[in-house]
Formats: sequence, structure tokens, C-alpha cells
Amino acid sequence: MTTSTSSPTGESGTPAPSQQPAAPHHWWQIPFWAQVLGALVVGAALGALARSQELDGLTTTLQTIGDTFVTLLRTVVVPLVFFAIVVSIARLREVSNAARLAAQTLLWFAITAAVAVVIGITIGLLTDPGVNTSVSRDAAGDPGTTGSWTDFLTGLVPSNVFGLSGSVDDGGSVSMNFNVLQIVVLGLLVGAAVLKTGEKAEAFLSFAESFLAVVQTVLWWIIRLSPLGTLGLIGTAVATYGWDAVSPLAVFTIDVYVGCAIVLLVVYPVILRLHGLNPLRFYSGAWPALQLAFVSRSSVGTMPVTEYVTTRNLGVPREYASFAVPLGATTKMDGCAAIYPALAAIFVAQFFGIELGLSDYLLIAFVSVVGSAATAGLTGAVVMLTLTLSTLGLPLEGVGLLLAVDPILDMMRTMTNVAGQALVPTIVARREGMLDQAAYDAPREGDPIGRGVPVAA
Repeated sequence: MTTSTSSPTGESGTPAPSQQPAAPHHWWQIPFWAQVLGALVVGAALGALARSQELDGLTTTLQTIGDTFVTLLRTVVVPLVFFAIVVSIARLREVSNAARLAAQTLLWFAITAAVAVVIGITIGLLTDPGVNTSVSRDAAGDPGTTGSWTDFLTGLVPSNVFGLSGSVDDGGSVSMNFNVLQIVVLGLLVGAAVLKTGEKAEAFLSFAESFLAVVQTVLWWIIRLSPLGTLGLIGTAVATYGWDAVSPLAVFTIDVYVGCAIVLLVVYPVILRLHGLNPLRFYSGAWPALQLAFVSRSSVGTMPVTEYVTTRNLGVPREYASFAVPLGATTKMDGCAAIYPALAAIFVAQFFGIELGLSDYLLIAFVSVVGSAATAGLTGAVVMLTLTLSTLGLPLEGVGLLLAVDPILDMMRTMTNVAGQALVPTIVARREGMLDQAAYDAPREGDPIGRGVPVAA
């Protein structure tokens, strides 16, 4: 008589699951969000070390790493935006409500900007940042860069087929820049031409789709470098800017951060809840773009990642996101074009002893809602601020008072901008019944970035 004994093996003779040796862990198996968070901590520590010990070599290294990463992102912006818009316009012929989508996008851009500027004005009136400051009037000076309402019209007209422009610095070095608004206009025109041409344009459209797939694959490779780029960017910020610059403008600095935080943590979640969406899922999905925006201070540089997370994590159809996100990157700036200029205008008026009336506050709101489009072809919140001050008749020299803390403020402003650029396509897609709810609610532990799935897949 034989007795049967239990065996620790499965039917195939291999060890049972409980007996299998643990798989080795490698650094690339660490979840992507953990890589980024770790990079933030390490980068901040290295930046603090470089600042406290005056290690110029370490600061330079961190700056080189961060600048290189942003440059890589900016490199793919031109082909990504152009071909994404061309393809999206061509694909919109399959969408019956294309005009409605565009109208709703612009409407929600305006609604959220109006709410943000009201928050900025309210905080400014409650805290009096222009009175509660120790900054010297000697800091006032020429802002160097200004904005005007004619910039909108000139910015719409492409200067060349790539929307590129060059400049020469004092040392004779030539640098090339691109105007995202002009690239958007070019993409819209070519996309419309593809629709008008019809069958004869099918070969060009196939090429555009193939080229876009290649660019998106390259983008995925760059995105995988986000932890390294984050380390360099946050390390540079900590090493370069300290409390010495912030303390004279502490109230104004806190006002900007609090205003942006209210928009991020109150206004946007309320809007999401009103549309039946979980705010935590939104922020967990948009986090790769938000953290990059904070450390890079560039909506345009972050735009490829913003579009990526909007489609892959938040469930917005690519055909719509490839139109809405680039448009938002040029015209949707709740941090830089709503909260900041409202607070800054109040600061400058109070600092120079100029009374603002109800009409002035209404004018601030108007400029903030529509003015960001007028400065879309230029860079930096300084342009938007000078546009606001000149419209109100306030001294432009007041801009010089705020330049010392502008990089520190720009981190929070840019993160707020990018959050809005991802939010509006998400809620519009939800309102139109286009949102992939399964993708929106999906656990982030299996995020495609962490698994190594290319963007174009």
C-alpha cells in the first residue's frame, strides 16, 4: 500500500509559487513615480549641499543635466505639435462635433482663467503685498521685455514654415527659438488643406501619421529620462535661489503660492467633482507632467509630457488632445496669466501709492482672460505682467521689483498652468462622452511609463 505525500511542485514539476525564488530587483523596475520622487529628494539635497558649501562645480553639473533634459524635450516640440495637429485636424472629419469641441475648449479656458484671476485679486486685497514689503525702490527698473496687444496679431502670422526665429547675444552667439503659436497656426492650415485636398493628400497624411509615430517613440525615450532631468532641475533651483532673495518679498511670494494652491487643490477638484471625476485620479495621472512643469518652469517644454499623460493616463482621445493641449500650452496659463499678473498689478499699485478702482480690477480680469493669447508668441510671465501694467497705466519699472523672485514663483505658476492644460481637455471630453473612463480610473501602478511601453504603442 502506498501513501501519497504532498509535493512542493506543480503539475509540471516546477516549484510551487510559494517556493519560487524571489525575482531579482533592478533599479528600472522601481515604479516611475518613485523614481521621480527619489530624484526630487536627491536633487534638492545636492542643491542644498552645493549652495551651503559653495560648490560651483556641482551647481554647474546639476544645471547642465537639467538644461540638457529640457533641451531634449523642446527639440521634439516642433515636429510633435505640427504633425499632431495636422493628423488631429484630418482625423476630426471622423468626429461630428469638432466645432463644438473647439468652442467648449476655449470656453473652459476662459471660465477657469476668470476664477483664477478673481482668486488672485482677492488674495491681493486681503494681504496688501505692496505695503508689506521691505524691497527697495532702487530695485525698480526697465523690464527689458514687454508685451502689447499687437503681439497677438503678429504672433499669428508665421515668419517662416517652421515658426523659427534667431537672436544674437552680446557675445555674438546665435540662438534659435520657435513660436509655438505660429506652429499651431501652420498645423491648422496644413490640416485644413489636407481635408480640402481629399484623396490626393492621403499619401501625405500617411507620411504625417508615420512621422508622428516615430516622434512619439523618441518622446517616450526622453520621458524615461525624467528622473534624471528632475534631479538636475530641482538641484539647480535649490542651489541658485535662496531665502535672501525671497525675504523682502515674502508676502507676495506666499500670495502667489497660496493662490496657485487654491486653484490646484480647490477650484480644479470642484470642477472635476461636478463632472463626476475623481480628483485624486486626475492628479495621479497628470503627476509626471506636473512635477516636470514645477522643476523645468516651461509649459512648452512640458507640453509633450502633458499630451502624453492626457491621452494615456486621463483617457482623452488622441485626436482631440493633440489639438487641445498645444493650444492650451500657448493660451491657457492660470498661473502666469491670471493669478500672477493680478497680484503683481496690485503689488505695483500699492508700492507706488496708486489707487485702483472697480474698473481697474475688471480690466485686470479682462486682460488675464484674453491677454495670454496676445503674448503666446513670447516667453515668460514678465511679458504678461508688462501687458497688464501698461493696460492699467501702472509704472512698468515695477516689474524690476519682482524679478529677484520670479524664478521661484515661476515653478508654482508653471505647474498650475500645466494642470489647467490637462484639466480642460479632460472635462470637455467627459462632457462630450468621449472620455475613456477605464483609462482615467486605471491604477497607476501599471502606468505605461513604468512598464516601458512606447508612447506610439
